[in-house]
Amino acid sequence: MSFYLTTVAGGESTMKIVLTSEKCQGHGRCYSLAPDLFDADDLGNAVVLVTGDLDADQLERATLAAKNCPEYAIEIGA
Repeated sequence: MSFYLTTVAGGESTMKIVLTSEKCQGHGRCYSLAPDLFDADDLGNAVVLVTGDLDADQLERATLAAKNCPEYAIEIGA
């Protein structure tokens, strides 16, 4: 199951956070780095918290979380 979150960066381009939950093994790096964007479910796997547009700071933390995911379960893209 994948979760999509549409975001606006700089008011011009639309970006998405894509969480592929099947890949997540619950390392917790995403919710440690961006606790306002990610949390853990009952099994310790990541869930996306934000359902609206991200500001530039949130987009930066989401990108950091994606880069630190050892399972590559989080992607940021158009």
